[in-house]
Amino acid sequence: MTTTAEPLAAAAGSPLLELDGAVQADGIDVGVAAHYGSPNTEQRKLLAGTAIVDLSHRGVLSIAGPDRLTWLNSMSSQELRGLTPGQSTETLLLDPAGHLEYAIALIDDGVESWLLVEAAELPGLQAWLDRMRFTLRVQVVDHTLAYATIGTMAADPAALPLGPASPNGVPLVWRDPWSEVAPGGWQYAADTDHPGAAWHWTEVLIPRSSLPALRDAIAAGTVLAAGILALEALRIAAWRPRGALDADERTIPHELDWLRSAVHLNKGCYRGQETVAKVHNLGHPPRRLVLLHLDGSDSVLPAHGDEVQGDRFVANAAPERRTVGAITSSAIHYELGPIALAVIKRTVPGTVTLHVLSQGLSITASQEVIVPESAGSVAEIPRLPRLGVRVPRG
Repeated sequence: MTTTAEPLAAAAGSPLLELDGAVQADGIDVGVAAHYGSPNTEQRKLLAGTAIVDLSHRGVLSIAGPDRLTWLNSMSSQELRGLTPGQSTETLLLDPAGHLEYAIALIDDGVESWLLVEAAELPGLQAWLDRMRFTLRVQVVDHTLAYATIGTMAADPAALPLGPASPNGVPLVWRDPWSEVAPGGWQYAADTDHPGAAWHWTEVLIPRSSLPALRDAIAAGTVLAAGILALEALRIAAWRPRGALDADERTIPHELDWLRSAVHLNKGCYRGQETVAKVHNLGHPPRRLVLLHLDGSDSVLPAHGDEVQGDRFVANAAPERRTVGAITSSAIHYELGPIALAVIKRTVPGTVTLHVLSQGLSITASQEVIVPESAGSVAEIPRLPRLGVRVPRG
């Protein structure tokens, strides 16, 4: 689900860009730091829980009113009616055909539901929510100018000098549910050694007016900072999808293994639910997410949208290469080296060596299967006998 709109923070940029060594990110992350001089070291600090990531370019919406949770529940993929104050979750808004439109990190404080979203997607999401209010007791407000998002893997984010905002008495700390299969969810990836189990990601809302003080604390060495490049490398290694990069207009949640944390399969109807149920129970997603380990000998890191090709073997002939998908995210990991997420055709065997076309080069890539070819068709429906075949009576 890509967008060309300019993020809110792009015009002025975050105060943390004033730190020594800060290099501004580009694309959808413009306005915050890509790194502060040492992306690999920053990954280690981030993974150890000793560093923060500036996400102040992200958008923040709130929905107030007594109908907020039942209203959101009726429209999105996750079961939200039982959320307790301070509880985190994520949910997806789908179109009527089940294609992903918005991915939303959500925390409720007992008075308001707080939605953490990509800033470029916020205007469209807010307009859509306003159109869907009808006579319900809900109010949608854009708080992006009042609150900034800070990310960390610290076990106790409140222990860092971040000062989580708590306008209604509950600290606004969102804990990513990706580390395990959510209630009502389903994981297509193999059960053993899922890298998401080590993904303990947290996002904290702080008053935007606190960013200069956070900058000064980093400059003084009280707080350590990591850039977006460090976060993206760890996210990719954890197989964690990011809608703004890893989805497009055709994406359904099954393709990214997003039933794991953002879809409740036993809740009531919502827009796109029929597709979610049919593909999961009776069919197969047309595409699947893979992690690619890239040959780094040419020192070229593929970009979002770069073409992925696979070998097609024909009897008594040389292999033929055909386009099977595209790169969605890529990074240099401090241990794994160059890696990428790609969405490819479901029917491409997991053993096939892939080739990424980037900057005029063909980069060899091996697959690490995330969503297997067999994903879907979960329902055990008895096969009907073929015509003319007698079925013995019991």
